[in-house]
Amino acid sequence: MDTSNFDHPLLKIGTGGIPWTIWNSFEGLQIFGGIGSGKTSGSGRFFAHKFLAAGYGGLVLTVKPDEKDDWIEYCQKANRLDDLIIVEPYGEHYFNFLDYESKHSRSKTYAENIVQVIKTVINASDEKDGTSNQGDQFWKSALDMLISNTVELCWLAHDRITVELIYNIARSASRRLYKNSNDDDFSIALKLARKNVQEKMAAWTAKQDIYEMSKMTHEEYEIYLRDNMPEARSLMFIDQFFTETYGELSPKTKSIIDFSFTGFLYRLLKEPVYSLFCNKPSTFTPDDCFDGKIIIINLPTKLYYKVGRDIQIMFKYIWQRAMERRNVKKQGRPVFLWADEAQNFLHEYDADYQATARSSRIATVYITQNIPNYYANMKGDVAEHKVKSFLGTLATKVFHANADIETNKYASDLIGEAYQRKEQESSCVTDGKTTVTTSVDTELVKIVRPEKFHTLKTGGNKYDKKVTGYIHVQGMRLRDGFSYDGIQFDQDTDYTKNY
Repeated sequence: MDTSNFDHPLLKIGTGGIPWTIWNSFEGLQIFGGIGSGKTSGSGRFFAHKFLAAGYGGLVLTVKPDEKDDWIEYCQKANRLDDLIIVEPYGEHYFNFLDYESKHSRSKTYAENIVQVIKTVINASDEKDGTSNQGDQFWKSALDMLISNTVELCWLAHDRITVELIYNIARSASRRLYKNSNDDDFSIALKLARKNVQEKMAAWTAKQDIYEMSKMTHEEYEIYLRDNMPEARSLMFIDQFFTETYGELSPKTKSIIDFSFTGFLYRLLKEPVYSLFCNKPSTFTPDDCFDGKIIIINLPTKLYYKVGRDIQIMFKYIWQRAMERRNVKKQGRPVFLWADEAQNFLHEYDADYQATARSSRIATVYITQNIPNYYANMKGDVAEHKVKSFLGTLATKVFHANADIETNKYASDLIGEAYQRKEQESSCVTDGKTTVTTSVDTELVKIVRPEKFHTLKTGGNKYDKKVTGYIHVQGMRLRDGFSYDGIQFDQDTDYTKNY
């Protein structure tokens, strides 16, 4: 089909069949449903089929081992098997993230981009594991500084960045404080960096006005060089950090920071991640989604645990940035980001990313059981506010059967309240005669009460493969002037109807 027709309806809902279009998908979709509610096999399956039939490219993150098979089935039905790129151990596809970043960055920003990727993944991972208090800004700043200075040192010393080099420098920097060695990887990198910067300084100085420079004091000359040579300025900060700031940290704080950084790098150095994402030439990139490719990262967290989660968060972040920087006038194909059990893959920039997803032609689909799942994976003092802020960026929400009180209350509050007619009868006896009086009043009540969500159909043979729920779409008048409607999905077909 014509993938530039963003008014194409993917679904019709509400009174009179109001179209939910490709444009609506760019505003984000959140699906809630308890275990066995049919959220994946009902609404999830439905939207996956619609996106594939409409020609979207996309990225699929995995938690359960059978998700790959589900998507193979979806693509087969949509005649999209040739567009599948499955990234998995012993497979045929590889993505070298450092090489990719080097080709999509100017030399001055390459190291900064690598730093940002690593920081995002480590912060997300530590937040989910509860190994850091995100309210402790000092701890987070110290970790950021270690990552930044290590990567910058690697770049200045070797003019390239690899996972092995960063890991060896970071590991030996910590040990050097105790061993006072001068022949470790950190010391060698520092010597090389100083040598390279001095050579650049000499070459740069030779091109300057000798007379003007001769009038400077030594101190003025050093300041002038640092102000005009970014490499010299970077080296100065690296020296200060490792000799002063880092060295003065308490052993406990230092060990937490070291473990967070080197632990992540160590996981990248282990198979199968090293071959898939660090070592071999790329056979695909996120940019392939512009041409309709569907990338499945088949490292399900149920099998690969922390490393599977971390590498998928890393690829997701790189993918998001690639989608955001594309020129949609030249590469305007719709793309989707798909995450079942989405709480496993959230990171700190998701809300910012989602705020601009519409203009970037990105349809985000997050599926999870309940809101507390998000709380549990966004630890810290402001977890609730972060979750509510994030959910607010997803304009369409589908609520299936659920036993979670908070999620059901959230759904009920979101759908809203309406005035309901209420009749009351009163009677009185006068002179032996009974008089009955009827009065009519109105009261404000929940349109859909929280306990209603306990009773929704969950599919399977018991309900003739029918899965029911409520859909809420920001900015649409679907039923009686409100932004919600009841909806039913068929697990065997792409048929839906209102109820």
